[in-house]
Amino acid sequence: MSTYLTILGFNSAIPTINSSPTAQLLEMEERHFLIDCGEGTQVQLRKAKARFSKINHIFISHLHGDHCFGLPGLIASFRLLGRDTPLHVYGPKGIKKMLETIFTITETHRGFEVVYHELDKDYSEKIYEDNRVEVYTIPLDHRIYCNGYLFKEKPKDRHLNMKEIAKYSEIETCDYHNIKAGKDVVLSDGYVLKNEVLTLDPVPPVSYAFCSDTRYLETVLPIIKNVTVLYHESTFLHDLKEMADYTGHSTALEAAMIAQKAEVGKLILGHFSNRYADLTVFTDEARNVFPNTFLPKALESVKI
Repeated sequence: MSTYLTILGFNSAIPTINSSPTAQLLEMEERHFLIDCGEGTQVQLRKAKARFSKINHIFISHLHGDHCFGLPGLIASFRLLGRDTPLHVYGPKGIKKMLETIFTITETHRGFEVVYHELDKDYSEKIYEDNRVEVYTIPLDHRIYCNGYLFKEKPKDRHLNMKEIAKYSEIETCDYHNIKAGKDVVLSDGYVLKNEVLTLDPVPPVSYAFCSDTRYLETVLPIIKNVTVLYHESTFLHDLKEMADYTGHSTALEAAMIAQKAEVGKLILGHFSNRYADLTVFTDEARNVFPNTFLPKALESVKI
């Protein structure tokens, strides 16, 4: 069961003819997580042929418009599409007031519950967990309160080595669950079949870190250490570092430095200023420090 990331939008500030503000769809262990929801996100979801009914958890990094202005419209569309299951929204304190004010003024009536998880901590915390996935906040340094998010698969069960299991008639189908969970098998004569003989190593769990708007910040390093894929904003090139610092953003070079120091597997850049027509300048700068750096491609589904 693979994990896929679809980047719906990756530019900063405003939509353009060819690009949309920040929004991503992460499919991990059959969970569909929406990360940020800039203007036009639901249109991008339709282009990506995403199933709206599968999105039960939305994570908003901060309350600047290019990261959340698509959320009221998306929630309204959920109602029109007949949704009746709860929707969980994670975001900074104030997101409930913002959305509920819009719904009240516009008399938007919902046929389902919106469960708000408002965040205000300045340290990383676990905000979601089930039997397959964990999600943690990544505190960032922007002009307003802002979090990134770390998504982690839990370790998977071992695979059955059916060629080896077939040698022992005493092993029944009802034993498979315990074997996959790592337990040995004791035969009737007392002989212990070691689990490593009966199983094969599972596929290693993967992880994805989303670092939204932020200045260069080394306190994220222990949180995102060794993640499979890191998305990190890179609004400017490094010759505009002073502007990046002033506006609460990072440069491509700084994003690469974070990726290198955190020893991540792959870096995806994003949140580009509209001043740049040719985005390859970002990878040109970043690859000098972290060669495994890539540009996002809108609506492309990337295996994590």
